[in-house]
Amino acid sequence: MAFREETKDFTISSFNVKNLISAEQEYYTFEEYTVEEHAWKEDWLADQLLTMNADIVGFQEIFERPALESVVRETNERGAASNADVIPNKSKRYHRKAIFKKLKYEEYGNDTLFFAPNIFDGTAGNRRPGLAMLSRFGFDGTPEIIQDLPEPLTIKFPELGGGEAGTYTLTKLSRPIIKARIPVHGRVVTVFNCHLKSKLGEFVKPEGAAFAPESNPLEYDPVGRALGELRSMLRRTAEAAVLRKLIVEELALDNPVFVLGDMNDGDHAVSSAVITGERPFKNYSWMRRHDATKRNHRYSDEQNTQIQEAINSVRLTSAEKLFVQKSLRDMVYTSAFGGVYESIDQILMSRHFNPENPDAIGSMEYFSVLNDHITDGSHPEAPYNKLASDHGQIMAHMRLK
Repeated sequence: MAFREETKDFTISSFNVKNLISAEQEYYTFEEYTVEEHAWKEDWLADQLLTMNADIVGFQEIFERPALESVVRETNERGAASNADVIPNKSKRYHRKAIFKKLKYEEYGNDTLFFAPNIFDGTAGNRRPGLAMLSRFGFDGTPEIIQDLPEPLTIKFPELGGGEAGTYTLTKLSRPIIKARIPVHGRVVTVFNCHLKSKLGEFVKPEGAAFAPESNPLEYDPVGRALGELRSMLRRTAEAAVLRKLIVEELALDNPVFVLGDMNDGDHAVSSAVITGERPFKNYSWMRRHDATKRNHRYSDEQNTQIQEAINSVRLTSAEKLFVQKSLRDMVYTSAFGGVYESIDQILMSRHFNPENPDAIGSMEYFSVLNDHITDGSHPEAPYNKLASDHGQIMAHMRLK
């Protein structure tokens, strides 16, 4: 990795693989891969991982570690074969050309993979996927898994006129969060990998019943279905709040932070805003103070500076948004459903990498998305949607100063 040490470049990516598990293992009811289907999926995943050639990868929807290990081994084998074909040895006078530095594949070692199982994982037909993280740099200590909350998150709802309007309490996350500290070219960065609750409705199954009434479309219950979506939204946003607290704790230590994964919401959703932090107003000096006792009580210019710093110091920036601003493009998407193409997979970064921060320790040079395989299933030429991922893979190309 000499060339990466010289330039201090690294890449970080998010990869929702869509239900990775060994062949002939029923993960959801009546859902499993034949030996041939699994071979096709492993082949596709290894090809994608080789194309990405990323230094740090956050994976979502991993049911078991061995299945991912097999993909990584296959990727390493293909990478070694590619190097033999395209990387010149030192006897060639042109072996130091920059193009070969970009093309070279670096193997993932035995200690570069961390897997976080889902505490809700069950028996055949009732499996629940976990997450994984792959790092060519290894890890600084053992990554943490956050799912069973040591302190439940309780959200109180006030009545608009005062008093209480009830509470919502979250004790466990639907899927784990991985928090890993990774040494990158002499610095340690904190990387969170997450997969927030999906938009699929959550319906309550009555005791002794075979299924929830709302799941029966023959007796369609629009109000019950709406409540199911509300439950999903509440859970997803509460999970975002748990993640936000973890992020702020790292930023309070001035640790560089990346957050990546499947947010299951667009970047304008409330859950996404919770994770990234609020956007400050342009100027607070024109605003009336929170404790005003007179009409003209407003924040001073000095207090405006204080407020701006307090908010911006804990805000995250979207790698995709930085890319769009630099390239004047808006065609990034990572998922498709019902003809709607949107980005629900994100890479977010602390202001340590924001180009507007004069004290930034690095910057994003480029942003990649592999989404040519994405369709909403409505086209006859759609690829094997069951086998390939239904998400695009995203990658930020970073450079430390």
